Amino acid sequence: VFILDQQQQPVPIGVWGELYAGGDGLALGYLHADDLTRTKFVPNRFAEGQKLYRTGDLARYRADGNIEFSGRLDGQVKVRGFRIEPGEVEMAINRWESVKDSVVIARRDDSGANFLVAYVVFKSRNGNEAVELRDYLSTQLPNYMVPSQFVPMDQLPITPNGKIDRAALPDFEKPAQEARGAEAPSNAAETRMLDIWKEVLRLPNLGIHDNFFEIGGHSLLATRIISRINDAFQVELSLANLFEGPSVAALAERAARQQPVASSKIQRRSRTPSTGSAARSMATPKVDGDAVAPTL
Repeated sequence: VFILDQQQQPVPIGVWGELYAGGDGLALGYLHADDLTRTKFVPNRFAEGQKLYRTGDLARYRADGNIEFSGRLDGQVKVRGFRIEPGEVEMAINRWESVKDSVVIARRDDSGANFLVAYVVFKSRNGNEAVELRDYLSTQLPNYMVPSQFVPMDQLPITPNGKIDRAALPDFEKPAQEARGAEAPSNAAETRMLDIWKEVLRLPNLGIHDNFFEIGGHSLLATRIISRINDAFQVELSLANLFEGPSVAALAERAARQQPVASSKIQRRSRTPSTGSAARSMATPKVDGDAVAPTL
């Protein structure tokens, strides 16, 4: 077996790549499927005249010489501009001591954007397990790999051949935050700010201390929210302000401290980028210890 990168070069120890198989026992190809055979059975650059089979499995060499399997390459999904292997997220979830089993899939919201949903079988339930799991994952994975939705399950649906039946998993149209106890606004600025958040995020049940990034927010939505806030409050908040204080309460307090500026100036500076790549380049989070700051 070989673990190779996209250029079919061997990867170093610890680096993920595709698992290839070869040798004397390798099949000749797929019966009556010439196109698939040409795609999956490729020349073996390490042994002249032989073939390698592309398994489509994502794997890496461990330091002890064993091979670690992470899932299927054809299961990769794109979320917020990042390619994600759901199997890698599942492994992180299953490492948590309170989890028995899990499966992670991508769903689409009503705007067409992908978000991750984790269906989790917990060993025990206390009503707060989804929030605790999210907090754990935030220490194990980048923000964009933490699922937007956690769905507790008594058991995962299984097909007759023993595999997880993903088609039988409950459907969701959009992510929603777990109940942390939504706190109501205490003044007019918070009320106004909360209305903007509800409209942009399309979540009806929000509290003033809910974390923007924990309830499905990402850089594209951040750009829209900041633009809406600046128009409504006649201020000049930046994306950096949202990363520094990702809650309604924090942004309302910051907006209240700013002096109003001319509306024409706000419109020029808060215009939403026309493409997703432009928005991502404006608000790619950079993690430094416990602090999260945008790279502008």
